[in-house]
Amino acid sequence: MKDTQVLVVGGGPAGLMAALAASNLGACVTLIDRQETLGGQLIKQTHKFFGTYKEQAGVRGIDIATRLSEEIKSSENGNLKTIQGGEVVAFYPDCTIIYSHNQTLKKIRYDRVIFATGASERMLLFPGNDLPGVYAAGAIQTLMNVNGVLPGDTYLMVGAGNIGLIVSYQLLQAGARVICVLDAMPKIGGYLVHASKIRRMGIPIYLRHTILEARGENKVEEAVITALDNNLRPVPGTEKVLKVDVISLAVGLNPLGELLEQCGLKFVYIPELGGFVPFHDEFMRTSRKEIFVVGDLAGVEEATTAMLQGRLAGLVAAQDIGYIRDGVDREIERILESLSKYRAGPKSFKIKEGISKLKTNDKQSVIEGFKYA
Repeated sequence: MKDTQVLVVGGGPAGLMAALAASNLGACVTLIDRQETLGGQLIKQTHKFFGTYKEQAGVRGIDIATRLSEEIKSSENGNLKTIQGGEVVAFYPDCTIIYSHNQTLKKIRYDRVIFATGASERMLLFPGNDLPGVYAAGAIQTLMNVNGVLPGDTYLMVGAGNIGLIVSYQLLQAGARVICVLDAMPKIGGYLVHASKIRRMGIPIYLRHTILEARGENKVEEAVITALDNNLRPVPGTEKVLKVDVISLAVGLNPLGELLEQCGLKFVYIPELGGFVPFHDEFMRTSRKEIFVVGDLAGVEEATTAMLQGRLAGLVAAQDIGYIRDGVDREIERILESLSKYRAGPKSFKIKEGISKLKTNDKQSVIEGFKYA
């Protein structure tokens, strides 16, 4: 059994910022991540971030991961410890978790815990979706940008959100051919600057379109697409057959909250935030005061907001256990102001609507997690 004051589960942008914020206030912090390399999704993001200089604007995700990892490493001899390659497998109401590390199960006890477990990619149901060559867009991004492997030559991208647009552009940079990008919605979901880049390279974006079927003997060889009407139903006679060997699905993310369900936390179903999310307040505190959630687990947004949330939760958690310094309350106010500014644009309408629902806390949408007897 080990003890720590603040435990952070997840070494992506939100988790790294939470660990640094709490440790910089003086708290004893342990960070657990199942990967051997810290950074989460940042390690495969080669595009530059938007926003302000203070929040890493103009810096590529891979470089942000390097910066944060170096900060973590420089603090490791002090009050910050990392456990890389460790995976949390059980979470108990008595402020104890069990994690697997080096083929051994170990326990750790905490005063406050910040979960930054991220989200999983959604898949679509259609005939042939189990053929080799059907990938989630994030998986392709990992293969391409981390492992240096292109899983195919000719691609269909399903989804015109930021992930679909960015991965399409990165595929083009890597020498692949992207036939087109589809989206069922009448408007592009991602930033127009990303859409403009691929359009300038000759890639059409078909709105109100979706995939009907993947065809092939032992792998993807063709994709059948169709136009959709205003009720999202296929329009007969608009089917097209595309010769592709990879179908990339960028159709959204679901928060990964299974661990939190083990302790009976309150969950709320909010589609605008990605589905079932742990109920939490503006300081990222859940229905149990010692448990915080940040990043995509708290609602699927951008990496910049995830980092702000992580810093916010780290400061509040450290203050909870007595690490109080002058100026921290003002820093917390600044973070809340920054989050509000990042959500002020028209592309954040759904996020703002979801947060409003979270505050309202419609009792009919609340589901209690599993509780141990």
